[in-house]
Amino acid sequence: MNIAFLIGRIIVGGYFISAGVNHFRNLNYMSEYAKSKGTPAPKIAVAGTGILLLLGGLSMLLGVLPLIGVILLIIFLLGVSFQMHAFWKVSDPQARAMEMINFMKNMALIGALLMFLAIPTPWPLGW
Repeated sequence: MNIAFLIGRIIVGGYFISAGVNHFRNLNYMSEYAKSKGTPAPKIAVAGTGILLLLGGLSMLLGVLPLIGVILLIIFLLGVSFQMHAFWKVSDPQARAMEMINFMKNMALIGALLMFLAIPTPWPLGW
């Protein structure tokens, strides 16, 4: 089971690290999108959330300070879900459906992250 847990950590950590890198790689584009959603200080918000993603993803991947990593990722997901994927505010049915998919995906990720908290620390095969 330790190997399965390690593989899961690699997948989850890699997902969040990739998303964090994407925040910096596409900072201008993502900032404009965040601005269109009414996000205050969009460039700072995108960079700040990129840091949350990177630190949280590295924590998952390496098994270092997992409680802090989980909290950082949950903070990111809660903020972005209600600000960027507020499907209840969208009138176009197709756009509403896409926002609802992203919102629900984020809620599922929060559920998975909360389950990580049930695993005793230090994590198996962690640093």
